[in-house]
Amino acid sequence: MITFVNRFTLTGDPEEFEKAFDETAAFLREQPGLVQYTLSRQLDDPASYVNIALWESADALRAALAHPDFGNHAKAMRGLAESSGAIFSPRLSFVSSTEA
Repeated sequence: MITFVNRFTLTGDPEEFEKAFDETAAFLREQPGLVQYTLSRQLDDPASYVNIALWESADALRAALAHPDFGNHAKAMRGLAESSGAIFSPRLSFVSSTEA
């Protein structure tokens, strides 16, 4: 399991970005290896978002991003935000047994 962290800095409208992200995510949900993701907006900087995605492997993520159709899906999102992403390997974790 790997974690992909992608930080976005908006250059466009937040609602349009979230819609474009959701459309790109729909494509990625169909690719093998995606386990889950969460797109979060920074509370004190509404132009800043982070996506944290869990993938079965770095190879699965790379294959999804290299898919010939990915560029078409990500084009609108790229027109609304600059992004910087990196792949991480888990070291320590905690999951609460109670729900907030």
